[in-house]
Amino acid sequence: MATRERGGRRRGRSADASPQPSRDVNYRQLRNPFPLMEVFPAEQIADMHETALRTLEELGVKVLLPEARRIFSKGGARVDEDSEMVFIGREIVDAAVASAPKSISCRAGARRRDFTLELGSLVFQPGAGAPNATDLERGRRPATGQDYLEFLKLTHHFDVFQMISPQVEPQDVPTNLRHYFTTKAQMELTDKFPFFFSRGTPQVMDCFEMLSTARGLSDDEFRANAHCYTIINTNSPRTLDIPMAQGLIDFARHGQMSIITPFTLMGAMAPITVAGAITLSHAEALAALTLTQLTNPGAPVCYGTFTSNVDMKSGAPAFGTPSHFQASLAAGQLARHLGLPWRSAAGSAANINDVQAANENQFGLWGCLMAGATVIIHSAGWLEGGLTVSFEKMICDAEVLNMVAELCAGAQAGGAEIGFDTALREVEPSGHFFATSQTMERYNTAFYEPHVHDYANFGTWTERGSVDANHRATGVWKEILANFEAPAQDANRIGALQDFIVRRTEEGGAPPES
Repeated sequence: MATRERGGRRRGRSADASPQPSRDVNYRQLRNPFPLMEVFPAEQIADMHETALRTLEELGVKVLLPEARRIFSKGGARVDEDSEMVFIGREIVDAAVASAPKSISCRAGARRRDFTLELGSLVFQPGAGAPNATDLERGRRPATGQDYLEFLKLTHHFDVFQMISPQVEPQDVPTNLRHYFTTKAQMELTDKFPFFFSRGTPQVMDCFEMLSTARGLSDDEFRANAHCYTIINTNSPRTLDIPMAQGLIDFARHGQMSIITPFTLMGAMAPITVAGAITLSHAEALAALTLTQLTNPGAPVCYGTFTSNVDMKSGAPAFGTPSHFQASLAAGQLARHLGLPWRSAAGSAANINDVQAANENQFGLWGCLMAGATVIIHSAGWLEGGLTVSFEKMICDAEVLNMVAELCAGAQAGGAEIGFDTALREVEPSGHFFATSQTMERYNTAFYEPHVHDYANFGTWTERGSVDANHRATGVWKEILANFEAPAQDANRIGALQDFIVRRTEEGGAPPES
């Protein structure tokens, strides 16, 4: 019989065999082991930072939320109410960067799921925010609540995903009730670090209340640590809209984490050069970060960027390109210049889970890894530049992420690993190492075992039906869903959560604010 472990590895043994040791790997608290790359000299990075400060001071940022403009004004920024423009002095930004925490403790639903965000740590999220879902059996379709639940289960299954992401929007759930559906699902089906949209204070407060209820947190306990996060996208160039500004304020006031992500596409809503686009992104991230610290100094906030280029022939976004890779490297340099944990992204513009999708996702992923990104979003499943998340692609990409996680553990080279007495001495010239003491001790745990890759030779693979990786991935996700077991939850807390949802639904829910 074969069983599948959380990391996605398969191990087999006969029913009468003695228990074999299983691989003991921790994919939950990772550190980036790779040497960091730089795309620009240090003096040019410093100049980009200075130019971003000059942009905020001289050109300003359009802030559509009156409350946010009042916070900026109270903090010393110059505000023009008629134009809704905010001009932020560099001393204000410097103070905000100084107060932003350099290390953020993220508290999940179970202590083994906790992690810390800081320079050097490494956290993965699957693709997020897509209106559509696709798989080989059901085709491409507007995403449903069922799709959301299934992606959530897959995210929980793979330990290499430490954070829950909003993989698809369940479009068959009304927008005034959708946050009840997604929050309840996260509280019941996973004990990982949850995500909430910032779509107005009423919805955010509902989500905070539901999380506190389900996890038994007092108000003080909730505010003492980051128990959830949101993604804040600026509207490039240099605009902070009402829901995003309100989200920054709401999450900061309650001590919860915002991941700031200007979405700057070179040649479209950003300058066509890597340096220009990243300078604009940096300025927007600094403006949003400053709002969180003016609201609540010390509030957890993660610097971020998502910068790539467009296809200049069509205007369509492109990902996994050389410019995308270079932009990630530059963002990493700027994040280290600030000393803050930061978020980057992989992703693909391919329309199906094919070689283009794999190439783009991996090229973008390695850009993030070599840049030292703390959080890598869209690391699995993302297609069509974010319009679709694919079940098969999520499985195939998770294979690569598992391999990266294996590299994070490092390799050992002590006496036991070198094996002079247990391997080298035991084998004569022209012999083999299959039966050495070292091999017999480690054969069941030495190597990563894939969940979708097939190492059989061509003849064996042909005899088994010539199934390619894409179709094998279908079998993998179906097996995971068929055997899914949710983590144990407190029945009384879940009951109280359900009562809250029933009451708020009867009251009409909370429509998103725009």
